[in-house]
Amino acid sequence: MRRRFTVASFSLAVALGCGTLPAAAAAPAGPGRSVAVVNALAAPDVDVAKVRAHLSELSAIAGRNGGNRRSTTQGYLDSVAYVKGKLQAAGYTVTEQPCTSGCTRGAGPNLIAEWPQGDANNVYMFGAHLDGVSAGPGMNDNGSGSAALLENALALAQQNPAMRNRVRFAWWTDEEQGLNGSDFYVRSLSSTQRSRVRAYYNFDMIASTNGGYFINRITSSAAAPMKAYWDSLGLRPEENTEGAGRSDDYPFQQAGIPTSGYAMGAGARKTSAQATKWGGTAGSAYDPCYHRSCDTLANIDTTGLNRAADGIAHTLWQQAVS
Repeated sequence: MRRRFTVASFSLAVALGCGTLPAAAAAPAGPGRSVAVVNALAAPDVDVAKVRAHLSELSAIAGRNGGNRRSTTQGYLDSVAYVKGKLQAAGYTVTEQPCTSGCTRGAGPNLIAEWPQGDANNVYMFGAHLDGVSAGPGMNDNGSGSAALLENALALAQQNPAMRNRVRFAWWTDEEQGLNGSDFYVRSLSSTQRSRVRAYYNFDMIASTNGGYFINRITSSAAAPMKAYWDSLGLRPEENTEGAGRSDDYPFQQAGIPTSGYAMGAGARKTSAQATKWGGTAGSAYDPCYHRSCDTLANIDTTGLNRAADGIAHTLWQQAVS
């Protein structure tokens, strides 16, 4: 997640309706509806060990490339190649989108992957920035979001359910330098293409070791399935005020596209009330290694990562699976 800058408030142009029950409860068995059908409609339990395996690969890539995965480095290009290879093998239509304006000179491409099923006029996007800062390998910021998104994409391909709507995944370049990759992508869409994107979900820093459970635009219709899942775990999530305007959901929001997403916090400090509710240390940063060299594999809260990965799956299934 990039550091804070001042933003103006922006109202969503579109409100979406969606279910609010956890996926397993959204379609109860009843007359003419077998338990097998109900289970088939439920979102998968995303294997957090596989998410951590992707993080280990990103860490190794950083280690081979000067210790970081900044957007202008070979470390970033190798990260793109790793994610792209996994997606292509799973059957995705994958595109590298060069950022030809607005990005830092030498920045690598955005990576866009679309599952080729579902109504192409109703697209739900899920994104995370793949680049990091030069100070370290960027495992929480934002290997965590990138890895969870990748495993969700692979889980969708493996399950291969009937799709009601289209799902598009994105791994953004140059976020740390100013949300540049996602901004370029949104600017590159025609008005018709923008109108087809029903919601964009962003995942940036979802494994903070002293984290909280935060949702972007928590009261919006787009956020409803995300909040419902964390509510079902008794987490009592809060609005992501620290992250407002600081990550890749912001260009979509500016374009009038409904947005939401998960986060667990960056450099802001946990309050006493939050520590009572979620555990952790009051008065300390949500991520004590934010933008530092210690943002390594040791800087990952596996429990939070698991809850976010499963919440992504729940949201994806609610919004797009038939």
